[in-house]
Amino acid sequence: MTTMSMEDLSKKISKIDFCMFNTQGGSGMINSRPMSNNGDVEYDGDSWFFSYENTKKVSEIDRDAGVTLTFTAPPSMLGKPGIFVAVYGKASLIRDKAQFEAHWVKDLDRWFPEGIDTPGIVLIKVSANTIEYWDGEDNGRIDLVTAGTLTGSAA
Repeated sequence: MTTMSMEDLSKKISKIDFCMFNTQGGSGMINSRPMSNNGDVEYDGDSWFFSYENTKKVSEIDRDAGVTLTFTAPPSMLGKPGIFVAVYGKASLIRDKAQFEAHWVKDLDRWFPEGIDTPGIVLIKVSANTIEYWDGEDNGRIDLVTAGTLTGSAA
C-alpha cells in the first residue's frame, strides 16, 4: 500500500491548468464548468479562481458553498496512467483587491481587461476538506479536516 503526500499531489496538480468546477445548482442539479487555476499551483488545499460577480456559479456559491473540483491529467508518453483528482471543499467569495493582486497573473487580462480594477470581479477561494486521487497505480484520500490524515491503497 502506498499513499501520496500533499507535496506529491501538489506537484501533479501543478501540471494541470484546467479543472471542472462543480456547484450545487438547486433541485439536485450539479452545474459544471471549466476553470483555470491560472498557474496558482503551489497547492496546499486552497484553489483560487477569478470570476465575474454576476455569474451563475457565484450565485450558486452564495446559496451553497459546497463545491467539487475535478482535475485530470493524461497518461505519460511512457505509458504511465494519468491522474484523476477530486477536491471536495467550501468556496468563499473574496472582494479584496490586495487578495486579487496576490493571485493575479498577466494572462488574466484576456478575461478581465482592467486587471484587478475590472468592475464586477471576484476571487473564489476553494478550501479543500477532502481530496481523493487515482493514478492507475495508487489511489487514496487526504482528509484535511482531520489534520491531514492520509489513507490509500494500491489500485
